[in-house]
Amino acid sequence: MLTLMVSVMAVLLFLGFPMMIPLLAAPIVIMHVYFPAFDPMILVQQMVAGILPASLIAVPMFILAADIMSAGEMSNRLVDFVRVFVGHIKGGMAITTAAACTIFGAISGSTQATVVAIGGTMRPHLLRGGYDDSFTTALIINSSDIALLIPPSIGMIVYGVVSGTSIGELFIAGIGPGLLTLFMFSVYSYIYARRKNIPAAPKTNWSQRKKATRRALIPFGFPAIIIGGIYSGFFSPTEAAAASVFYAAVVEIVIYKNLKIGDLRDIALSTGLVTGVVFILVGAGTAFSWLISLARIPQAILPGIIGPAPTQTWVLFVIGVAFFIGCMFVDPIVVIMVLTPIFKPVVTSLGIDPVLVGTMVTLQAAIGSATPPFGCDIFTAIAVFKRPYFEVIKRTPVFIAMLLMVSALLIFFPQVALFLRDLAFGY
Repeated sequence: MLTLMVSVMAVLLFLGFPMMIPLLAAPIVIMHVYFPAFDPMILVQQMVAGILPASLIAVPMFILAADIMSAGEMSNRLVDFVRVFVGHIKGGMAITTAAACTIFGAISGSTQATVVAIGGTMRPHLLRGGYDDSFTTALIINSSDIALLIPPSIGMIVYGVVSGTSIGELFIAGIGPGLLTLFMFSVYSYIYARRKNIPAAPKTNWSQRKKATRRALIPFGFPAIIIGGIYSGFFSPTEAAAASVFYAAVVEIVIYKNLKIGDLRDIALSTGLVTGVVFILVGAGTAFSWLISLARIPQAILPGIIGPAPTQTWVLFVIGVAFFIGCMFVDPIVVIMVLTPIFKPVVTSLGIDPVLVGTMVTLQAAIGSATPPFGCDIFTAIAVFKRPYFEVIKRTPVFIAMLLMVSALLIFFPQVALFLRDLAFGY
């Protein structure tokens, strides 16, 4: 059964069908061959059930907030704020890029939106500053991964819905690994700039820093709304998403006056197209997961992989490898939808903290998004920057190695993720 399922998906992907088609075709074939007594409409019911949870409303809201920011002024102000403080040190422009991706991730929750918004702004500056094209592109792609860890995270929302884990706790737990990744990228950027003898920008004075800080105060309202609102209990994650859209629209239209109300139509249309794809994948992934459970595939394959006496460390390692490999080939949302139900019984039986697992899963989804051969951020960069495939991926291995180091630290030192969660929620 598993062989037939994988074969159907592989053939359809090889023929060039979009991911949603193999994801739906494989369950239909399996039901027809192995479960002919079942009504195929059950799959449709499972798809609808997959997109019913109210928590998923946060996904289009965060995407819309990011789209409004990208079309307006706020992303530029955030970049300027980081630049005036670190631009003068060796590797300062690269560090600015990584930090700007982190800050923008606290608004968008999407790696691809971060590639477009921050990459489009910073790439010309990096190239003029002496950084080569391959390093620049790899830095942007992999720094955008931090957006999937720093709240709000679309990956964490999907994982929370599928696994029944608190999305608020997942958001807080992602901060530690996200900041650790930023630190590693910053150190590497400093070393790279020294080795290549890339000149630093002139040091700014405190007057310029104060001005940039004042200009960035309003954009910094986003993390305050999202993290502060959820931490204080004033907002649920879904309500925080709606508030962020309202905040972005008011700031760009009323305060900055960079957008007009009429511009929201085109921005909302773009958001709708992205959301439609996301929700189709979520629905199809739910149907696929339901069939996997019905066929008892997890019970058939997990004992041989996990072993008779699994430990938390080993289970987290297996989860990390499975999600990392899956996200190299398939959209992270699909992988989260399909693999999470497979590992959930083992995680529950061993008493592993589901928030720790969710952070590990989200990190692997982020890494896979920028990993050859089919990481989605790679193709976003190819389309936006108009660079060839092999040039885009040339310098990604170093960044992927650092992200895998963060994964290892999560496995052996869970408090990297859980410290802030425990502090915020009183565990």
